[in-house]
Amino acid sequence: MLINTTAPLVQQLNERKIQSIVITTHHKPDGDAMGSTLGLWGFLREFVEDVVVCTPTDYSENLFWLPGNERVLDFEKDPELVANKIANADVIFCLDFNRLSRINQLGHLVRVARAEKVMIDHHLEPEEFAHYTYWNHEASSTCELVYQWIASQFGANHVSPSIATCLYTGLMTDTGNFQHNNTTPVTLRLAADLMEHGADHLVIHANIYDVFSLDRSRLFGYSLYKKLEIIPECKTALIYLDRDELRKFNVQTGDTEGLVNFGLGLKDIVLSVLIIDRTERVKMSFRSKGDFPANELASKYFEGGGHRNAAGGQSTDTLEATVAKFKKVVWEYRNQLLAI
Repeated sequence: MLINTTAPLVQQLNERKIQSIVITTHHKPDGDAMGSTLGLWGFLREFVEDVVVCTPTDYSENLFWLPGNERVLDFEKDPELVANKIANADVIFCLDFNRLSRINQLGHLVRVARAEKVMIDHHLEPEEFAHYTYWNHEASSTCELVYQWIASQFGANHVSPSIATCLYTGLMTDTGNFQHNNTTPVTLRLAADLMEHGADHLVIHANIYDVFSLDRSRLFGYSLYKKLEIIPECKTALIYLDRDELRKFNVQTGDTEGLVNFGLGLKDIVLSVLIIDRTERVKMSFRSKGDFPANELASKYFEGGGHRNAAGGQSTDTLEATVAKFKKVVWEYRNQLLAI
């Protein structure tokens, strides 16, 4: 169900009453995060001269080609400039996240900023921090919502080829090349609209998926051959990687993206989990089939959440303790998993 409270904001934009805007997104932004922020950036520059995208961290190099990427500010690289932009903004758009904890140290800066906050997002259980909301947990992606917001509130004629390119990128990546169950007829019609607005699906696919390093390919091969474990009694696949293994394959931001999905490609597997020791915390990715609530498991036991079939979590325990805990708690869901 769509919740849209942005009418006053739309009026302010049309009347050119807003002088400065910051757009931000979640920690380690993915294709939907960067596609939606840069797509919105391209659109808002028609109405506001001072618009900037600020990320809380770095992100994968396979997103650097997106139109406008060279203008992005990374808080980790230039904290003073980003903090100043946030403090002086009239409006802050928060895209592809619904809790300020998802943007690390930027969360406090955004919370105390004088700016009006806008949330455009598709995740469950949003935190109430925004003045304006455009939210629908049934949407495939935040890029889908950004397109719908632009088209419904201002007109689709505002979507340029560069904007369409950014939005198609997020639509494609968050649906797993339109293979995940969040792909709906609306999603596919929207993809067609974006192509008509100038998005070249072949170029976008090549820039996202055909640019990875030899180290990443070897990491995937090693993970599937040496680290993939199956818990057949729970229809579960598990991969876990320690810090030495990350160093061995020179893992960079984005290199493990998509690895968790391989488990779901196995016959009879319903739940696939990737657990990685990121030094500060152990990070976890959950993917599931059917109606198995991966987000419930992540929320209940691993400080996480997300979508039913795609969720994330974390742990302050060691990698070994986190893996042992997961192997124990997954048995609580055995009957649900076996029923799918």
